[in-house]
Amino acid sequence: MQDQWILVANGSVARLFTRAGPADPLVALETIEFPEGRQHAHEADRDRPGHERSDHSSSGARFEPQTSLKHKLHERFAQQLADRLDDGLADGAYGGLWVISSSPLLGSLRSALSDAVVPRVKLSHDADFTGLDVASLEARLHTLAKPKA
Repeated sequence: MQDQWILVANGSVARLFTRAGPADPLVALETIEFPEGRQHAHEADRDRPGHERSDHSSSGARFEPQTSLKHKLHERFAQQLADRLDDGLADGAYGGLWVISSSPLLGSLRSALSDAVVPRVKLSHDADFTGLDVASLEARLHTLAKPKA
């Protein structure tokens, strides 16, 4: 039986754990920091578009971005995490994967996962468990794993 990986993430940090089986304890593999994800909306707005004249009229044309800077940051971090999961799968480090992440990173991460990793995802849940200690995380994961009655 191959190990199971558990990825617990939010917009600025991800913690990767492994365990040999469902009853085995979690073992921390690594923590992946993404400091850009800690920016607040007003900080992200510093790069917002200004006014630019498109002709010689007195009014300016404002060009809005297609996606917000915060969304682009989530996509960048999601891609970084997806690449790490690809590397682990290529190394044969895991057979099953649980992904627990806060919104909207979870959506970006689902979109970024490769076709090889997607079938390995056995559980996906929208929550931020990054601040939990290992014992509390174990308890939450045990609750998630229980079949719904």
